[in-house]
Amino acid sequence: TGVPRCGAALHELHKALRIELNANANCVWQIQRNANQTIRLVFSYFKFAPSSSCETESIKVYDGPSTSSPLLGQVCNNTDAVPVLQSSSDSLTFLITTNSVAFTRNFFVFYYFFSPETKTENCGGQLTGPNGTLTSPNYPAPYPEFTYCIWNIQTAKNSKINLQFQDFFLELDQNCQFDFTAVYDGPTTNTGLLGKVCGRAQPTFESSSNVMTVVLSTDYANSYRGFSAQYTSTPLPGPVEPDTFLTCSSDSMKIVLSKSYLASIGYNETHLQLNDPSCSPLITDSVIFSFPLASCGTTKKDDGQSITYTNIISLSATGNIITREKGIQIIAKCKMENNSTLEVIYITENNIIQNTTAVGRYNVSMSFYDSDAFSKPVRQSPYYVDLNQSLFAQVSLHSTDPNLLVFVDTCIASPQPDFGSPTYDLIRSGCNKDDTVVTYPPLEHYGRFKFNAFRFLRSFPSVYLQCDILICDSNNANSRCSQGCISRQKRAISSYTWRTNTVVGPIRLKRDLRSADHSESLPKAELEETPNLQRYSFYTLSLVVLISNIIIVVAVILKYHKRQAGYSYQKIQSS
Repeated sequence: TGVPRCGAALHELHKALRIELNANANCVWQIQRNANQTIRLVFSYFKFAPSSSCETESIKVYDGPSTSSPLLGQVCNNTDAVPVLQSSSDSLTFLITTNSVAFTRNFFVFYYFFSPETKTENCGGQLTGPNGTLTSPNYPAPYPEFTYCIWNIQTAKNSKINLQFQDFFLELDQNCQFDFTAVYDGPTTNTGLLGKVCGRAQPTFESSSNVMTVVLSTDYANSYRGFSAQYTSTPLPGPVEPDTFLTCSSDSMKIVLSKSYLASIGYNETHLQLNDPSCSPLITDSVIFSFPLASCGTTKKDDGQSITYTNIISLSATGNIITREKGIQIIAKCKMENNSTLEVIYITENNIIQNTTAVGRYNVSMSFYDSDAFSKPVRQSPYYVDLNQSLFAQVSLHSTDPNLLVFVDTCIASPQPDFGSPTYDLIRSGCNKDDTVVTYPPLEHYGRFKFNAFRFLRSFPSVYLQCDILICDSNNANSRCSQGCISRQKRAISSYTWRTNTVVGPIRLKRDLRSADHSESLPKAELEETPNLQRYSFYTLSLVVLISNIIIVVAVILKYHKRQAGYSYQKIQSS
């Protein structure tokens, strides 16, 4: 073992380095040999200055002969693993930098050249059963030198793994710098170190999920019996899947988390906060965050086809200088798209993401108003009007987001509530198709237009309206809502943000109301017309009766004359 002070050029097939550095070091080690092999570099022990960060103090490993080569990896004070890096060729470089803190840093690193195509029997593999065993190569005989084995254990979902070493004998060292076994809580060797062991022991380990990784690393001297281990799996206690749900409306977002789920991942309601920490949850049997879309630090992203409102609940430990709990974020997204609200909530746990989704709808309504002031909506249904009367319609979006516009893209009329044939276009692609239609400029959450009342031919009594509504971000100057009337060809390439539709009706003429004897709902002037109508009906009926009597008298006279001309009836003799 050499003791280089600050950097060196290394050409041996293998070598162990015990490195000691002080403040403000900037040292480079270059490993290179014409061996047509690759290099495995193991940092089996490292101790940086306390509270140092990766920006000020680290080990950087480069895949090549200099620090200009591609960065292969980095080791810092917070590295939660035993770093093992492998070159792609026969050269490797690592740089150690330290900050200005007066502290003695210690590192133990060893490397060796090897041929990747050379395989060691019984060295690592995939284990997927509910239980199983694993042993070191050659067990119970001594394990080979320069061994690096990885076992990936994966059991059923919603279970955890218990690993028990029945027999364990590796080279003994206080810091397990030479030969060691490392166990990781998860599928990789980059993070989640549960422990590193060597010597004589019977260690046990337990994972937090259904995945565990076991590593055996040995150097070139002092091989021993190795190990024999057994693993079993047990169901995870408490809620396993995120017991959360998200509700999105066009004006608010609601996130609900169960206390039992928070407890199962090591947190409680005091550990939670939104993007804006001043927005506190309601604590009942669950933890409930409910807030308007445009508040509590919610961010909004418009991609031209949809808009997404996002807020994040962060779960972090409090009152400690350090923590070994996993950092967790609950990301809630309300995506407004295609006549619906897509609700997405997922939990990130380091690099693990779990998802759940639901679907809602926009809160859009349409009403008639009694004038162009649009202050008094018409409540009666059916809405009885005079032919050619001006009708005022307003579409309303109910949302707390002030930066939205409503645009009436298309409105069609039909005598049928299911909008079967026939139909009549009032507005199409933002263009007025009826001469009486007048559209008003978009006003925040309202789209307004007026037209004159008409009726369909062939005695259809009712008229229904169906309007396609586009909702745009008012901050987007190129949105569909700002383009107004466009042709069909141009519309094919024009983007809009959200689309929905709404229906209002029926509209009926007031004469239909009279014939249905609904005089109680008419104005006073029309009530005075009703007796005249009744008198007119009486005179008409009298005239019809008089004409009928005259026809009967004429028929009797003609019959009498025919009988005088020789026509007679003969009685049938009864038997």
